[in-house]
Amino acid sequence: MEQPTRESALQLLKEYNKSDALLKHAYAVEGVMKHFALKFNEDIMKWGIIGLIHDLDYEMYPAEHCVKTEEIMKEHHYPQEYIHAVISHGYGLCVDVEPVLFMEKVLYTIDELTGLIAATALMRPSRSVNDLEAKSVIKKFKQSSFAAGVNREVIIKGCEMIDMDLNDVITECITGMRKVADIIGL
Repeated sequence: MEQPTRESALQLLKEYNKSDALLKHAYAVEGVMKHFALKFNEDIMKWGIIGLIHDLDYEMYPAEHCVKTEEIMKEHHYPQEYIHAVISHGYGLCVDVEPVLFMEKVLYTIDELTGLIAATALMRPSRSVNDLEAKSVIKKFKQSSFAAGVNREVIIKGCEMIDMDLNDVITECITGMRKVADIIGL
């Protein structure tokens, strides 16, 4: 396969994921990845597709997360760099594939963070990311009981990997999520 298209990636994602929540998460991560790609002058389409399909196997194969994705992506002839990028977001959680490229490190960092931002936005009267600021997310980040499923250690480790301050990463994530606010319902 040459460069995958967003259309083919979305079709594949929807083949393995029916949950509205998982699809919205995929769109949020896609939006943030595209935002970071734009910010750092990288390949926006590639980064977006990788963000879109990063949880490809999660709904159908949660116990084999990332492992099954590798099989599926190989079956669909995805380039190895796409496969490695997607798999590496589960580093230390479900696979031993380390994020090496900057793109992979960004995905690793922002995956969990988009969930925390979404949860924080839903607590606001507006239920939106459009008026959300990093300081509100930081406040919730410090409350381990809030969105308890969000792995804060991964976010911190990811910020170190990409050499960015947590506050700055949150701000960039919010900005990326604002670009897809309608599609993710926030």
